[in-house]
Amino acid sequence: MKKNLYLLYGMALLQGMVFYAPISTLYRQVQGVSILEITVIESISLALAILLEVPWGMIADRIGYRTTMILCSGLYFVSKIVFWRADGFADFLLERILLSIVCAGFSGVDSSMLYLSCQGRDSQKVFGIYDSMGMAGLLLAAGVFSLLIRDNYSLAGFLTVLSYGLAALLSLGLTEVKKPAAEAIRPKPFLTTLRTTLRNPAFLLFLVGVAFLSETHQTITVFLNQLQYTRCGMNSSAMGLLYIVASLLGLLGVYSTAVTGRLGTRFSFWLFCGLAAASCLVLAMTAQVLPSVLGILTLRLSNTLFQPFQLEIQNRQIQSENRATCLSIHSMLISCVAIGTNLVFGALSDRYLPTVFLFGAGICILGLVFFLVWYRKSTPAET
Repeated sequence: MKKNLYLLYGMALLQGMVFYAPISTLYRQVQGVSILEITVIESISLALAILLEVPWGMIADRIGYRTTMILCSGLYFVSKIVFWRADGFADFLLERILLSIVCAGFSGVDSSMLYLSCQGRDSQKVFGIYDSMGMAGLLLAAGVFSLLIRDNYSLAGFLTVLSYGLAALLSLGLTEVKKPAAEAIRPKPFLTTLRTTLRNPAFLLFLVGVAFLSETHQTITVFLNQLQYTRCGMNSSAMGLLYIVASLLGLLGVYSTAVTGRLGTRFSFWLFCGLAAASCLVLAMTAQVLPSVLGILTLRLSNTLFQPFQLEIQNRQIQSENRATCLSIHSMLISCVAIGTNLVFGALSDRYLPTVFLFGAGICILGLVFFLVWYRKSTPAET
């Protein structure tokens, strides 16, 4: 099963190589898409992902995780071709629709393959390496962007297409890890699985907290950071260099286990939520380069350490054979929250940028409250 881990790490590296990432918002704006339109597209994409989450999870449990990864990797490749040739709102919406199909398909399946391939041993470390490989890909792409691509947006899109094509080829080498249907324990019906999740209000709060922290990071470090940097007077080359530094921080996900192991679950929540909230407050209060850079980088670091931690917790909650379905339900609930936060982020950003960051700080603090409630109510085996 080690071959699976290496292939998945390689796929994460290649799919992390988004060469237009340092200027993704500017790329869309050049093609005539406003910030509000970007967040509307994101919300539509999330809504579609919610509708597809559970069907994809059930399909993956039926056809196998390997086949699902191959199909989704192929569609991922197609979506990048669409982005490369996109011109206007409709084209970028189509790209996000394809991405929704892909993300719903990958959701729960990639982490399930990782978890089962390492047989549950050192899974948080494996998740950390997987995330770090994605960040390494971003780092390489950002370096190429800053040194060679710069203002050639079309070339950035084309190189991304090539990288995703190679990732799709790697997926063909994966080995199935899910037991055949005849050997597997009969999976719980979807409604039973959903009811089990909904009857655990403390865990629901945990999922809402995950959504708050993840979406704050996603919206600010992917989209709004460029607006903040422009507000500070930076040019595209400087943004590319900062993206390299942010990508380097993304490599630290491998240390998530060491950090959370030393601090424990409760203090880890305090650390991750506290850093995220403080970063948002700094961004809201300044238009200076240095504090803005420190705020964005701290937010990235916090999320880098948080993601393997929360994935480990989610996987430990699952006792069923239909792991992909369970994780898809979790992701569906997280996405429901994310739709609302995205719309608020978008509406506020078109009015006054600092209010966006204040909103981010507020939901990060609320997320901490939710995590602590879950922690108090969870059993000792889950803490």
